[in-house]
Amino acid sequence: MSMKPLFRILSTIPLLFCFCSLASCDQPSKNAATGETSAATATASANHAGDFDWPRLLGKNFDGVAETSGIELDWTETPEVIWRLPVGDGYGLGCVVDGRYYHADAVRSDQPLGQRGFIERLRAFDLKDGRLIWSVDRPLEYRDMYGYETGPRGTPASDGKSILTFGCDGELCCRDITDGSLKWSVSTNQEYGVVQNFFGVGSSPLILDSMVIVPVGGSPAEDQQIAPGRLDRVIPNGSALVAFDLAGGDQVWKCGDDLASYSSPRPMKIGDKTVVLLFARNHLLAVDPEAGKVLWKQPHRADILESVNAMMPVVDGDRVFISECYQVGSRLMKVTPDGANTLWLDPPRNRRAQAMRCHWSTPVLVDGFLYGCSGRNNPDSDFRCVELATGKVRWSDDRGMRTSVTRAGEHLIVLDEYGRLEIVRPNPEKLEILAEYDFGDQLQTPCWAAPILVGDSMLIRGDGHVLCLAIATR
Repeated sequence: MSMKPLFRILSTIPLLFCFCSLASCDQPSKNAATGETSAATATASANHAGDFDWPRLLGKNFDGVAETSGIELDWTETPEVIWRLPVGDGYGLGCVVDGRYYHADAVRSDQPLGQRGFIERLRAFDLKDGRLIWSVDRPLEYRDMYGYETGPRGTPASDGKSILTFGCDGELCCRDITDGSLKWSVSTNQEYGVVQNFFGVGSSPLILDSMVIVPVGGSPAEDQQIAPGRLDRVIPNGSALVAFDLAGGDQVWKCGDDLASYSSPRPMKIGDKTVVLLFARNHLLAVDPEAGKVLWKQPHRADILESVNAMMPVVDGDRVFISECYQVGSRLMKVTPDGANTLWLDPPRNRRAQAMRCHWSTPVLVDGFLYGCSGRNNPDSDFRCVELATGKVRWSDDRGMRTSVTRAGEHLIVLDEYGRLEIVRPNPEKLEILAEYDFGDQLQTPCWAAPILVGDSMLIRGDGHVLCLAIATR
């Protein structure tokens, strides 16, 4: 499906970026595509493929920082493509556990004429060579209001035994990680009365202790006849965040009077207490995961109907940073179990004076400075450095390009949406680009997902393909 014209105009899908409810979905697909691996490059596969994991959106610690202990990456050499994976609809990358890459997408089914539709797949690949290990799928009924792709926006999450996916149609599935067999599933849109969001469900699951926690944002029965997208008329029903038992899928608790955004929940420690943060449609919610209750909420949303909250909150000790790109901009808070005190707030509706306007990309924090993309669309976008404590912009790149970022040791990996990679040294004094590689000839725009780095293997994706790159080491 072509989405480039709308991509240029609206461009509000978060990536940050499922499936199954039918027994027949448990059978592996017989015609699933495998990775395209060159015999010449297969031997160049990563030496550390099984030593490091990337088990969820933004990595192990929800901060976009890769594990690099014991590895010295050499950015003076161009990364080598070791395999290339054709993928269907969707915008996110997957997760990596024990040397396997798990990718979720959507493709057209091969049913007889008159029954054609989409299926949503989850596939497991060997990270070293792209070899298909298993594939499972389920029927998918979803139509995007703005013509964006019919596929997952979120990222699978795994605890090493199970793998959780959260589809664009709200289907939450728990599968056995060894073979993809279905353990349980919940149709959250149906169970909680979700009025379809502009781009469907865009969040990724959070596995915490014995629970899987997802944003739902349902509404009462009387709101089910409201037209999709008219969220200004929709009333929340206390299901902003819902926890399910990881073993069996039963609801453990639900809480929060808010609708869903495209941001994903994450934990943080406040003192010795674990709290789950959810940047929902209208508020930042702090939830006690043991009691299943909202501790406090902080309003933060533009008053534009089609506005989007999508980035994951950035945590630094007892400080929390949130941002959006439509009107309000950014906010830094000092938080306690009882509430949030705003330390600084961007001037509303004055985008030129705002420190950072995060769209779908979450910035990375390095030594007290945020590095990330600010802006909604090109050319109203730039990669910049912002001092977290004050909100002062230290510098910004004037290319006018949207980007996503991942940290690898003492470097930042910056990917623009046309497939160009830059290796940047974090420096609050100036933009310091150490290396630049262009994969635009192998990836089609949009390249919205932040790169995944596992050992000396890097995964990047565009529209239609995922590339696995081997990074040279010293």
